[in-house]
Formats: sequence, C-alpha cells, structure tokens
Amino acid sequence: MYTPEEFDLNKTQVMKYILYKKRTESEVRKKFCHTIEENMLDDIIEYVKEAGYINDKEYIKRLVNEYMALKSMSIREIKNKIYSKGIYADDIEDYLYENKEELESYELKSAEKLANKKRGMEPQKLKLYLVNKGFDTDTINQVLKDEE
Repeated sequence: MYTPEEFDLNKTQVMKYILYKKRTESEVRKKFCHTIEENMLDDIIEYVKEAGYINDKEYIKRLVNEYMALKSMSIREIKNKIYSKGIYADDIEDYLYENKEELESYELKSAEKLANKKRGMEPQKLKLYLVNKGFDTDTINQVLKDEE
C-alpha cells in the first residue's frame, strides 16, 4: 500500500503531464508505468478520470475535429491515427458510427481536394494514389466520375 503523501506527489506529476497537453489513458499509463506502482497508478488514473481530466471519448472528438480542420485525410487514416494513441477500438468505432454522415462528407471533400492537387495524373495512377491514402472504392469512384 502507499501513503497519502506518495499518492499526492505522484498525482501531481500525472496532472502536470495531462495539463501540459491532453492525453489518453493509454498515454498516461505508458509514461508512468515504470515510475509509479501499478496500484497507485490505477487509483490516480481513476481519480483524474472522475475529475474529467482524462476522457478518451472527448479526446477522439477533439482529435477528429482537429484533423478535419487541418488536413485532407480518409476515414481509415484518421482511424489509424486514433488507434495509435492507444484508445479502445470500441470507442473509436462508436464515434465513427455516430458521426458517419459528417465523416463521409468530409472524406469525399478530402478525396476531391487531393485529386485536384494531382490533376495532371493519369486516372489509374490517381486511383492508386487515393487507395494508398486509405480512401474506399466508392469514394474514389465518385471523385473520378466527377473528374470526367
């Protein structure tokens, strides 16, 4: 077991890490797994989750909105970036399902934007480029149909 002083000291370290930049539960665990005893880390994480400092579902929402505002990406690419943050697949899938229409519209616009940048490219090479970027076949066919 641990003392309240140890808990407070370690909680302060975790809070500094979280407040510097929003983090996922997985990122916090990875950062402190070797420096804070596992039971104490579990309790600290539970504390900061209850206090609202860690919320993976809000993190997903913020990250997706950030990507949509700044980049032209496929849904698959966004999903992979979120997976890399260590968030549970179920949470990611739930978010994507709940926001399916908005994301599909964004994906189509992204594919069109990328296709316009590569305007001089042969249709077959453009198709391959978009496939490699993670766009699905329906989206690619729609973009290429619009290009004709």
